[in-house]
Amino acid sequence: MRVGLALYGSLDERSGGFRYDRKLVEGLRRAGDTVEVVELPWRAYPRGLLDNASPRFRDRLRVDVDVMLQDELAHPSLLRANRHLPCPTVSVVHHLRASEPRRLAPLYRAVERRYLATVDGVVCNSAATRDAVAALGVDPDATVVAPPAGDRFDPAVDDDDIAARAGEGPLRATFVGNLAPRKGLDTLVEGVARADAAVDLTVVGRTVDEGHVADVRRLVRERGLGDRVRFSGRLSDAELADVLRASHVLAVPSRYEGFGIVYLEGMSFGLPAVASRAGGASETVADGETGVLVDPDDPGAVARALDELAADPDRLVEMGRAARRRYERHPDWDDSTARVRRLLADVADAPDAAEPEVAT
Repeated sequence: MRVGLALYGSLDERSGGFRYDRKLVEGLRRAGDTVEVVELPWRAYPRGLLDNASPRFRDRLRVDVDVMLQDELAHPSLLRANRHLPCPTVSVVHHLRASEPRRLAPLYRAVERRYLATVDGVVCNSAATRDAVAALGVDPDATVVAPPAGDRFDPAVDDDDIAARAGEGPLRATFVGNLAPRKGLDTLVEGVARADAAVDLTVVGRTVDEGHVADVRRLVRERGLGDRVRFSGRLSDAELADVLRASHVLAVPSRYEGFGIVYLEGMSFGLPAVASRAGGASETVADGETGVLVDPDDPGAVARALDELAADPDRLVEMGRAARRRYERHPDWDDSTARVRRLLADVADAPDAAEPEVAT
């Protein structure tokens, strides 16, 4: 097949969604497909909507392919353009903007509903994401769930390694993610402050929202956590692997995650996760088995989870080993790529595919 992929920014971005897109492109090419990547300029939401009035922007998407994949993150710019494309389209949804707890969620829901009505199929990273797009009117038969693999590191961690670190010093928790409100770092820091146990927290990730980071740093100062919370910024994969290998738990109590690949990556090191119930994290994190699920914006629940893990090294070891086994059972990229290829082939071969509207 000849496949296109349209997305905001560069395929080389390091966040989980871009890694998913990149691995999907690699898998399709390895399977013998040609893939043409169309990198679109990053847009603020209102500016993206304006792209729909630009014939020049639409022309950038008119590539010679059998089917066009689109990262749903770019949906503001694609609402109208899709109706003029000479090929069918399939959206890759990591999570819907409307699923996040935002003040403008009703607006985003209306726009994303209209966008999804223009595509011929949807790739979802989790069952929770599939349910979310179905709630916006997408036929479940036109979707496929293709979860990301968590093999970014695949460290050589065994049961003895997990047991050896369990009794070492205070509980060491690590947060990994973009520093933005959705990731729940403020909830985590307040949870560390409320915990009875001594908890050392390492924060890894790039600043996306400077105001949010300033608020979190102020919270650290006000709660007297200056010697307990360390901001490491963005790290290389090798540096991050060293941090995770020395940690006891991965703690990312997001307000919403479509899937949460970071939990699976932590599990590859045998780290149980403190994760949010909102979204798809529960498909990876089994509460009380491979981690602890908490409600969004509940620092008290985070504190209780940290206290329980710190107080019972044997349980920490048991959950760490279960987390590693869960990682080992997870589908790999070849499996997920195969699922996507079947959907692409079905869409490309549909008898009514690729009949664009004529501009008037």
